[in-house]
Amino acid sequence: MAEIVIVFDFDKTIIEPDSDNWVVDEFGANALFNELLPSMPWNSLMEFHAQGKSLEEIKEVLRRVPIHPRIVPAIKAAYASGCDLRIVSEINTNPSYIDEEEGRLRISPYVDFHTCTHGCPPNMCKGIGDFCPSLKLGEGDFMMPRKDFPVWDLICENREALKSEIHEWTDGKDMEVIMLKLIEKIKIQESSQLVSIEHYKFHESIPKAVHEALPPPLRVHQ
Repeated sequence: MAEIVIVFDFDKTIIEPDSDNWVVDEFGANALFNELLPSMPWNSLMEFHAQGKSLEEIKEVLRRVPIHPRIVPAIKAAYASGCDLRIVSEINTNPSYIDEEEGRLRISPYVDFHTCTHGCPPNMCKGIGDFCPSLKLGEGDFMMPRKDFPVWDLICENREALKSEIHEWTDGKDMEVIMLKLIEKIKIQESSQLVSIEHYKFHESIPKAVHEALPPPLRVHQ
């Protein structure tokens, strides 16, 4: 049986808020952050705003981030079902390191977005960065956009461009129910295909002479 791969976004999916905004809000840096945002790349701005805050202070803020109570059980259930779970987000793709001397987390871009040719935006936000890779999904794949969020709006406007099956969700409970149903659906489909293949192999393995020696089928009159 083929392995089921589930790819999660992080912000506003696994956690409720945007993690970067959460840190900025908790540190009370909204005014300066909004002033600099139009002229600086997102990760460069986050690294700039982390100055003056220790790594432990950032960790403490992130420990308080809101998570829907059904998200963790949903992820654990998917893992227990044998699924390969991945998170695609700048939180784990952009190079970072701990500045031991200053006790700070340093973040830098994964690539130079000024020279990239893939056509996608430099960061996965505003829905476009999520919509772009979803175009590569095919029939038999599933996409679970969060309803009334940017990528959902893009899907509604460009539904014919997507080949995957779309299942929208609204909150953690909704996501849990839909995701686990899809896992079960895929497993049932794969089991049915496996039974069909085994039946075909068994049928092909019966010699022709045996087929000819079998008695004719019994007809039952209604």
